[in-house]
Amino acid sequence: MNRHDHGFLTVLALLAAFIWLRDIRWASDASNVLPCLAALPLFVWLGRPWHLRRTGPFFSNRLLIIAVSGFALGIGLNLTFLLALSWTTLLWSWLSVRLTASARRSAGRLLVLVFLAFPWITLDAGFAGWWFRISGAEVVAKLFLWGGFDVLQEGTNLRIQGWPISVEAPCSGLNALQSMLIAGTALASLRLRDHPWYWWNLPFLVVLAWTANTLRIALLSASLLTWGPEFTSGPFHEWSGWAILMLMFLLCWPVFGMQAAQPQRHAS
Repeated sequence: MNRHDHGFLTVLALLAAFIWLRDIRWASDASNVLPCLAALPLFVWLGRPWHLRRTGPFFSNRLLIIAVSGFALGIGLNLTFLLALSWTTLLWSWLSVRLTASARRSAGRLLVLVFLAFPWITLDAGFAGWWFRISGAEVVAKLFLWGGFDVLQEGTNLRIQGWPISVEAPCSGLNALQSMLIAGTALASLRLRDHPWYWWNLPFLVVLAWTANTLRIALLSASLLTWGPEFTSGPFHEWSGWAILMLMFLLCWPVFGMQAAQPQRHAS
């Protein structure tokens, strides 16, 4: 790379820092920070080796215009989602013209990780968090009702056998969604490579994140009924969620393996 490339990467780094630091509410929880910090290194590691052309255009003019327009719109609307998308586009405007066709195709699949390196899910996707909470509460209420328990549900608030259970915003599962998307995308790139089913697994990962969050609500509810609030609100409250999320992640390994074993002509 020449000095112009280094300058461009410096601008990218400064813009990334701006997106991360403009609203630091997301940084108060390690479960939000760690997945974001891991996403870009995963992109670099999974895309190696990076054999970049030294000659040719510096960037794609069309993508550069889209990226700059997106940044202006994202700042105007105060949407981290648009800023993350614009940063990803800006990176791709530089990277895409330096890669061979096959390398460009492989790296393009990994752009999901770049997009997920920014906290737009935590900052902009509150509606998704509310849906995770209300749907999770409804499913758990039905499960305990079918189990013969006395259940009362009012929105995201449950009362099971007289015990109050509130599915608050921290239990929305958005950190689980970000973690599952980043870890699952990385695993899919390792297992599926250029398989056409790679993209179909993105909605599958969202379903797994929702399942993990709903199972966590059910497990905490069962823990409250069995061992009481002191045990449930202790370390078990935090580690149970990560244990279930890890279980969902491990489930991806055989699922992706079965997909990879299928002939590609049947997956399109």
